[in-house]
Amino acid sequence: MPRHEPTDDNAAQPTSPPVRRRVKRVLITLATLYVAVCLLMMALERWLVYFPPATAHWSLSPHSGDEEAWFESSDGTRLNGVLLRQPGSSRAILYCHGNGEDVPHALSRMDELRRRLDANVFVFDFRGYGGSDGSPQEAGIIEDGLAAQRWLAERLQCKPTDIVVMGRSLGGGIAVAVAAQQGARGLVLQNTFNRLDEVAAGQYPWLPVRWLIRNHYPSNEWIAGYTGPLLQSHGTTDEIVPYESGQALFDACPSADKQFFTIDGGYHNEAEPAEYDALLSEWFDRIYADKPEAAPAAGEERAPITP
Repeated sequence: MPRHEPTDDNAAQPTSPPVRRRVKRVLITLATLYVAVCLLMMALERWLVYFPPATAHWSLSPHSGDEEAWFESSDGTRLNGVLLRQPGSSRAILYCHGNGEDVPHALSRMDELRRRLDANVFVFDFRGYGGSDGSPQEAGIIEDGLAAQRWLAERLQCKPTDIVVMGRSLGGGIAVAVAAQQGARGLVLQNTFNRLDEVAAGQYPWLPVRWLIRNHYPSNEWIAGYTGPLLQSHGTTDEIVPYESGQALFDACPSADKQFFTIDGGYHNEAEPAEYDALLSEWFDRIYADKPEAAPAAGEERAPITP
């Protein structure tokens, strides 16, 4: 009689070819979908990074002394801004707004800043925002900030290094680049990131963001070229730009004159508390008292500033 070897019912059976084919098809489908999502996110990057609001109606009082500005970036893109003048003051602030606002939305806050700090304030729209032409992208926006500082220096007959550059969120990245390239009387950063690609990677951990993104804004690299006074603030519960990102940017600044103001429980779009406003006023008074600005001599020619 033939012998029958015992069989193990639990022994693993080789995967049949039809099962392997089905698994392969599923994996290919998932990989294709993932690549498609990556490509879609790349296509949508501009809309994910930049949020130009619907431009609100606004106008300046004809008797206020304030003025609407039109100027050009280095590539000829036409830009729009508003200079809020403070009579009798030679202090100047260039304000770079965040990615979800424009000049009309920032005007009331800038008016308050002008009065509180006794300074001329220039707020402008970078390309693709408000009344400015063009489409927003990193290299062009940095050039817009540089052009805005040069325009303000020419308008007030001062040097770019006499101007305090101030930025909030995305505008902080612009402010860092401007101060590092053309100098500044001081740099004020509010809820600003270490690197934009780093923040984006935290928002989308399931995507290879650093490989996909084109708008990097490496503020930590730019700020390494800035050694002037720095006042930086950040909320501990910032849900957009983590508090740790702001701290990393602060640590990357080589300036010996820098302060970091922590806003306990502060969120990304909240206004700074009264304690911060008091500190900003004291800081502003000090940096102008430490180095009084010199008025230009009559007929003096200013050398052109290039990025």
